[in-house]
Amino acid sequence: MSESANRPERPAANRPGGPGRPGGMGRRGGGMGAPVEKPKDFRGTWKKLIRYCRAYIPAVIVALIAAAVGTALQVIGPNQLKNITNEIGKGLPALLNGTPVAGSVNLHSVVNIAWFLVALYSASALLSFAQSYIMATVTQRISKSLRTDISGKINRLPLKYFDRSSFGDVMSRVTNDVDAIGQTLNQSIGSLVTAITMFLGSLAMMFYNSWILALTAVGSSLIGFATMMVIMTKSQKYFLAQQNGLGDVGAHVEEIYSSHNVVKVYNGGPEARRTFEKYNNDLYVSAWKSQFLSGLMMPLMQFIGNFGYVAVCVVGAALALSGHITFGVIVAFMIYVRLFTQPLAQIAQVANNLQRTAAAGERVFAFLDEPEMADEHDKAERLASVDGDVEFRHVKFGYSPEKTIIHDFSVHVRPGQKVAIVGPTGAGKTTIVNLLMRFYELDGGSILLDGTPTTEVPRANVHEQFCMVLQDAWLFEGTIRQNIVYSKPEVTDAQVVQACKTVGLHHFISTLPQGYDTVLGDKVSLSEGQKQLITIARAMIQNAPLLILDEATSSVDTRTERIVQAAMDQLTVGRTSFVIAHRLSTIRNADLILVMDAGDVIESGTHDDLLAEGGFYADLYNSQFEAAA
Repeated sequence: MSESANRPERPAANRPGGPGRPGGMGRRGGGMGAPVEKPKDFRGTWKKLIRYCRAYIPAVIVALIAAAVGTALQVIGPNQLKNITNEIGKGLPALLNGTPVAGSVNLHSVVNIAWFLVALYSASALLSFAQSYIMATVTQRISKSLRTDISGKINRLPLKYFDRSSFGDVMSRVTNDVDAIGQTLNQSIGSLVTAITMFLGSLAMMFYNSWILALTAVGSSLIGFATMMVIMTKSQKYFLAQQNGLGDVGAHVEEIYSSHNVVKVYNGGPEARRTFEKYNNDLYVSAWKSQFLSGLMMPLMQFIGNFGYVAVCVVGAALALSGHITFGVIVAFMIYVRLFTQPLAQIAQVANNLQRTAAAGERVFAFLDEPEMADEHDKAERLASVDGDVEFRHVKFGYSPEKTIIHDFSVHVRPGQKVAIVGPTGAGKTTIVNLLMRFYELDGGSILLDGTPTTEVPRANVHEQFCMVLQDAWLFEGTIRQNIVYSKPEVTDAQVVQACKTVGLHHFISTLPQGYDTVLGDKVSLSEGQKQLITIARAMIQNAPLLILDEATSSVDTRTERIVQAAMDQLTVGRTSFVIAHRLSTIRNADLILVMDAGDVIESGTHDDLLAEGGFYADLYNSQFEAAA
């Protein structure tokens, strides 16, 4: 019901789509290698997130302790393998001299160490399982709570918020941003604790066994990681260029193929092809460089590990031959080198995820902190048995403080009257209806229903007094019966059938295989007129004393318009009706026609009276027939 001329302008890419369709999401690149959107306040956002999750902090702490202890038990394992190797090593001279194994190797000690290792790794696995279970439960509850809070927030936000925000952006906060927070809490936090514990634990165990070998392993690993960081720094700009290139190619293809006929008519094919080849070549260059550099990561990681193994073997052999360490220490170090290098890559990845999550959390909490409509639970007065008397008294309103749309609007509508509101685009027609239903708050004046100002009763109570048919027939995926009965479960099947008979829809529904239980979806094709008739039947079921018809026939052909118009005439019987129409031929039987321009009523009266005056309405009415001719 928006009038673009009256509302704050925003970029086309951010404007909302129609009902049930996400708005423009912009050309945001996705996929692996996409640059992370950095938050404005990383620390502040994480503080808010921790406060939001404070009820689950004890469970999270238990899970993180379990992860740390489980990782520590894994770190102890290689040291026990060292002891097994040393026990076997003690018996090697005897074995070489032909002594039986039972006499040369202390099998009892080897078995005890082996069972101890089994206990260590089993306990580590159980603790890891417990950590995963707790974090999965906690994060899903937090995600559910965030989605619930966002959903509730949507219902408490004033419509002016959606005038400056796209529907797609709000949907992204509910889905993408909440999922990013949940995934990080579920995986990255535990991985961070595990990686830090693994890194520090393996480093401590290496120095415990041999400080010389520890320095050798650390030095060889740091050389490799320094090289990897240089490559990552160099490749980031190519990833960014790749994402921009993908956006350029996608946008160009969408523009060309969505307007293919225009391109053909104006022979724009060669120019479009040259533009595409430029974008495609730029994407090829950036994608090749980014993927090549990205492909170096895995070989480099393998090189770091292999280089560490070689260094440990060479230095360890020299130390073992000189008697400074045992052979078992070398075996333990071969495992510790892997345990030491692995967490560094995990920590880098987790840091990346924490940045992304902070950006997502910043968007979610910014949405939750948006100003809400005033709480009206304390308003005890209610509208009941409304006759339909409506009065506008010196109404003043603007979508923004610096731009007033409605200056001084006053009119009195008696119960049962059919009032048509006409005027050029941007005159304020839809704005008046929005104010009548309290979608926006007035800047001045008042609107009264049966003598009661709408501001003195809750908004929901005001909304209960209206049924509405819009230009776009909003239907959801469900049965025809569910679409008609929408939000009124107490309605009987007989009432639904009667409403459909009244609007002339019953025969069509009866021809469908499942009748009223037919699910509206891709397999059921409805014309615009049939969709509109369903919404009219829904309005009849609502059975409210006031009716809003906003351009309800503008999207249908002339023949269908007559059918829809007849159904609307049935709907207006006994109700105070406000009709917004550009086709003036459809409102000739209105009891009162209000002609608006620039937010003010400049003419009022019946169709015949206004034509006789020969003023603005007469010019507007005659111009439509001249245009048709």
